[in-house]
Amino acid sequence: MTPVWPAGRLPALSADQMREVDRLMVEELRIDLLQMMENAGRSLAELVLARFAPSSVTVLAGAGGNGGGGLAAARHLANRGTGVAVVLSRPEDLTSVPAHQADILDRMGVPVSPEPRPADLVVDALVGYGLRGDPRGRTAELIGWANGQRSPVVSLDNPSGLDATTGRAGDPCIQATATLTLALLKRGLLAAAEVGELYLADISVPPWLYDRVGVPRPPAFGSGGVVRLAR
Repeated sequence: MTPVWPAGRLPALSADQMREVDRLMVEELRIDLLQMMENAGRSLAELVLARFAPSSVTVLAGAGGNGGGGLAAARHLANRGTGVAVVLSRPEDLTSVPAHQADILDRMGVPVSPEPRPADLVVDALVGYGLRGDPRGRTAELIGWANGQRSPVVSLDNPSGLDATTGRAGDPCIQATATLTLALLKRGLLAAAEVGELYLADISVPPWLYDRVGVPRPPAFGSGGVVRLAR
């Protein structure tokens, strides 16, 4: 059973503070983005299976680190026997982490399609906390497609289109059934209806590192790497 914490017990980060956490992880601890997104993807797959138990999943993945986490989740889901299909929002712009994960999926034979297909569940890994302005182009189209599905949608880190600091919903914005945020709660998720059920995953950030960005140390995750947050 997933532990439940009141969200009010946790400090909450701005997007800028989370960028600094990521920088410290990479530059000082040598825990790189590939490792963090692997942790994120594994946790996302475990949540999807435990909470929704879908037979089929469509993963919508962006070109940055958030997309890399979604692609890692696709691999873990496929390894557990779930039928997985992947859509890349901007395949020509993949950065190193999602490109690495996409190469693994290709070698595994997991289909990457230009168009999304209906499934028991949709994973939204299009845009993370680095969103600036409203989603545009293919990303916006895929958000619209996801919101038109009857299936549950699970977002990685924050619903694509939602400002992780202010909670402002862009046009368009994913209407998530559940959101698995990473490392620590983001301020904008606290009151946003677009978040749905809110979960938090450990991506191996040492608690003392938060002191460096002026945030009180959060409670330990304890026996599990994912907790549910009651808002």
